[in-house]
Amino acid sequence: MKLQIAVLAGDGIGPEVTQEACRVLQAVAKRYGHLLSLGHGLIGGAAIDAEGDALPFETIELCRNSRAILLGAVGGPKWSDPDATVRPEQGLLALRKTFGLFANLRPVKPDPHLRKYSPIKEEYLKDVDLLVVRELTGGIYFGDKLRDENSATDVCRYTVGEIERVLRLAGKLAMGRRRKLVSVDKANVLETSRLWRATAQRIYANEFPELEVEHILVDAAAMYLINRPADFDVMVTENMFGDILTDEASMLAGSLGMLPSASLGESEDGLAFGLYEPIHGSAPDIAGRGVANPYATILSTALMLRLSFGLEDEAAAIEAAVASAVKDGVLTPDLVRGSATPSSTVQAADAVLERL
Repeated sequence: MKLQIAVLAGDGIGPEVTQEACRVLQAVAKRYGHLLSLGHGLIGGAAIDAEGDALPFETIELCRNSRAILLGAVGGPKWSDPDATVRPEQGLLALRKTFGLFANLRPVKPDPHLRKYSPIKEEYLKDVDLLVVRELTGGIYFGDKLRDENSATDVCRYTVGEIERVLRLAGKLAMGRRRKLVSVDKANVLETSRLWRATAQRIYANEFPELEVEHILVDAAAMYLINRPADFDVMVTENMFGDILTDEASMLAGSLGMLPSASLGESEDGLAFGLYEPIHGSAPDIAGRGVANPYATILSTALMLRLSFGLEDEAAAIEAAVASAVKDGVLTPDLVRGSATPSSTVQAADAVLERL
């Protein structure tokens, strides 16, 4: 199979972690007999510096001619001026909008060998295996924005169609898991959430009667993620709530550096065009030091092979290799506690390659 992938390294530690993930992809392609084609493009701050645009036309065309996108991270203090007309994050938002990447999947399954590194007590982490499905192209991030010297406005808008498609995807995913789904909103205050809840009640009652469905307010969901995380299976929510809750959920795994994500568009024959990225951001404070955790980016390539190429064996091999490296104590500084010696970015990736 030909694996046509656009690699957008981006900013901060993005180039470091995507480089190691590409090494893993090359090893998997060689082992399983695939033809790997990696095209490299600019996004975010790096694109602003080079082209004056956070998502240049050349990058869009590169992605359009690929089956999947591997992204590092965007942003950093260099481009954080609140009065700037072009910001790195605009590139990521435009990428999602251009390719209709309406659903973000973030699996959270703490490795048993890393439970002690989580700020959450170990007894709460047993049996945690949840999937957050976040709507990605609507809501307050994409609404009209106005600002003057005395006030600012961000419009939160959702249509029934936008809500329905992400609810259906979450429902299908839940049917393949434990058949439990939680829909998160703020229906006691927000009109968009009232529309969300009404739509969720209709969709799940009519189309997914086998699911056990619960509707929870976002503030309660934030609390339950900490005091009963093992009760969750699939959680579906709107854009901003999902952004916040998934960062909170990452602490269950001990580090942002362990969690992959997939942003998907409409599927074709069960396979979707997707954007795959770690959730940890650009981490400019450690960029260039060779200490970034590459595991989340490597695990994102496993999601890519599974969801965009249908290569389950290859995806499982990557996940098993990462789990084995972690079990053997190959840990980057974000995971190391006490007097243990941390591994570098390259050493962690080398450990995965050895186990492949």
